[in-house]
Amino acid sequence: EDKSSPCSKFQERQFWSAVKLLSNVVLWDGIVPEDKVRDLGLSKLLNRYLLLNILNTPLGPDNIEKCNKVVACLPERWFQDLKSGSTLPELTNFCQHLLQ
Repeated sequence: EDKSSPCSKFQERQFWSAVKLLSNVVLWDGIVPEDKVRDLGLSKLLNRYLLLNILNTPLGPDNIEKCNKVVACLPERWFQDLKSGSTLPELTNFCQHLLQ
């Protein structure tokens, strides 16, 4: 798809706005119960909107940048008690994409 098309530009703006929203939602971690933050941030934003855009972005620098920005939003403490090689259930699809 042509990156300069109005549709493509709109999708990019929507994606980056959703990433900003994800980073703001995650800031509530520790104030609002973690399960609520994870539900809104991961189940709703990441899995419904962000991942769809990432999966439709051709593999390459743009895709890597998007994945890096999403990962940067996630609090490290969510992963502290996980066993090596495991992830949060809400991140299963995102992790499968990263392993491609």
